Amino acid sequence: MSFNAGFYDEDDPMAMYQAAMLRRGGPPPRRFDEYYRCYPIVMMPGADRETANHGGKVFLPASALDKLTRLHITYPMLFELINGVKERTTHAGVLEFVAEEGKIYLPYWLMQTLLLEPGDLLQIKSTDLPLGSFIKLQPQDSSFLEISDPKAVLENAFRNFSCLTKGDIFTFSYNDSVYSIAVLEVKPDDPQKHAICTLETDLSVDFAPPVGYEEPSRTGTSTPASAAGKSSGKLASGHIQPHGTMAQAINYASIAPSSEFAAAGAKAVSSNFGTQGHRLTTKKGIGGKAPTPKPSTPIQGASKNGPQPLRLPPGKLFFGYEIKPVKEKDGVTPEEGQGVSFQGQGQSLRKKKQGDTSGTSTPR
Repeated sequence: MSFNAGFYDEDDPMAMYQAAMLRRGGPPPRRFDEYYRCYPIVMMPGADRETANHGGKVFLPASALDKLTRLHITYPMLFELINGVKERTTHAGVLEFVAEEGKIYLPYWLMQTLLLEPGDLLQIKSTDLPLGSFIKLQPQDSSFLEISDPKAVLENAFRNFSCLTKGDIFTFSYNDSVYSIAVLEVKPDDPQKHAICTLETDLSVDFAPPVGYEEPSRTGTSTPASAAGKSSGKLASGHIQPHGTMAQAINYASIAPSSEFAAAGAKAVSSNFGTQGHRLTTKKGIGGKAPTPKPSTPIQGASKNGPQPLRLPPGKLFFGYEIKPVKEKDGVTPEEGQGVSFQGQGQSLRKKKQGDTSGTSTPR
């Protein structure tokens, strides 16, 4: 049985081209190069493919797999997508060979990148890309910062991608939300393709601030008491400022003890042993009626048992404790007395005897 090198299928343009090259004595082409009508994945017949719509892989017809096999194109099968009319180029992998003949189905973000409309003609070429080592991404919305573990989320999203191209804005889905990410930088950066393969490689990822993100400004807040103290030049000691709205709402003046009663209240925190002693038995000649004990429960407005509990509504805090100023000693404040340390005349531990000029003293 002899093999006729000039035999070809008239219905297969690729086979006709290979036969013509063999007649000319040249080597057969080693690159897949075809044209297809492009459509978004949502228009693909069959079950809904939501995951594929947010990935970086396309659907090709079964004839493409046959041609790729004859051309010995091995895994991973990567393709260069070219829109010659708009002069736009990107790269993608292949997910399945189940599309109708003459058609290719792409994720919607790829059609936006290539400026394609459904039914436009798209050129597909097989290509080789280097394994990526670094990529810099920029989220297109600040809502990306709400993801608790973006590294794990991106690792899961990259399973739907075979390659990434510099300048692309791809999408991925997480928790019923769609996020857009721009590719700012790739390494190694091929000067012609500007793309990397993301399969079976250790890829380092860096993030740029999301588009429209602004650093939160740190502004200090003050209570009404502190604001009042700043306006008057100094903060009044003792009770809280009388015009504080929170102090008026909880009637702080009636439950807060004065500074003189604070020490006494600390000693009387508990009502145990707070009353006078009583005999269990009475002596003869003394009335049997025991004296009425004094009440130990604090009375509002006349309590000396320390600060009373503040029963505030949920979600509210009150900082209204009394201010006890620093006591001055001999009319000199601590700030003024800091500069007079180690001054004064020396003191001798032993007194000198009269008439002793040697400067020494004998013990008694």
